[in-house]
Amino acid sequence: MSIDNVFLEIVSPGAYASIQDAGRRGLRRQGVPWAGVLDRRLMRLANALAGQAEDAPVIECVDGGLRVAARGGAVRVAVAGHAVVEHLSGGTWRAVASWRSLTLAPDEQLRLRGMAAGRLAVLAVEGLALAPVLGSTATYARAGLGGIDGRALSPAVLLPARAARAGPEHLLPEPPARDDAPIRAVPGPQAGHFTTEAQALLTESVYRVTAAADRMGVRLEGPALAHVGAREITSDATVPGSIQVPGNGQPIVLLVDAQTAGGYPKIGTVVSADLARVADTRPGESLRFAWVSAAQGEATARAAETLTRALLARIRAVWPGGVDEDALYRSNLVSGVVDARQPEPPDT
Repeated sequence: MSIDNVFLEIVSPGAYASIQDAGRRGLRRQGVPWAGVLDRRLMRLANALAGQAEDAPVIECVDGGLRVAARGGAVRVAVAGHAVVEHLSGGTWRAVASWRSLTLAPDEQLRLRGMAAGRLAVLAVEGLALAPVLGSTATYARAGLGGIDGRALSPAVLLPARAARAGPEHLLPEPPARDDAPIRAVPGPQAGHFTTEAQALLTESVYRVTAAADRMGVRLEGPALAHVGAREITSDATVPGSIQVPGNGQPIVLLVDAQTAGGYPKIGTVVSADLARVADTRPGESLRFAWVSAAQGEATARAAETLTRALLARIRAVWPGGVDEDALYRSNLVSGVVDARQPEPPDT
């Protein structure tokens, strides 16, 4: 329950929307998947734009269509992702930029009409607070954990929010562009279950994302990867990023909702820095892979964190009407005003 009696109503969840956070880490040995956002950078940026902790719960939206309304008071929200965003005010829908925060007056609405690129967008809600389950508010619908009753969001759900305070909005002036470079993967842990030709084929071929793609994993379609001997193994641990290859030779990349163990051999593991890009690829679009070493994979994680911190540092305040607060402080506000602390020029 909101202490301010202010809520954000889910008018429509779109294709799929759920409450997520950083997920449940450290419980996979007990059979509990991570869950959490598919793209942690989007969560961190959206929360920073909304003026709250980077790991606060957010609404993750897949393939657009999410529509929300402020109830009981003004609510500040922020969108991160390449979404097509519209704001309903005074009975008229108006386009607004993504990668910024916005205060919804009572009964005003915001919708993510679609995606300009990719599949993923995140909506942060100032003051959104829910009771954690096993240390996280992330929704894992297959086991009914977290979120709102352990389910994806549905129409008429009211999410507790904080009454928006007066102050500037925030925006990210130069959002990150989509990266079309090959998806980097470390060989194994069962690379030896595949022919040398299959290991080379994975990185030399183009694979298409099929319609069988969700938060659990992404099934790909392309040249079949040949096994050596048995096409199944004794079930062992999997992690998000595992590239499983069932008997048909078509790879499956596991994502954050994936099972914790499986019996398909794993030809490789997508590095953490690239896993969100797999999740963000639409059905029908293509992916390429590149092998890297474990050390190179660790380096990509450090580079990704450096980029995220740089993006967070670029966020700036903007007052209603589009006034850039930082630019005002860098310049004189009135023509002809001088700094009284500077000495007057000498007479000539």
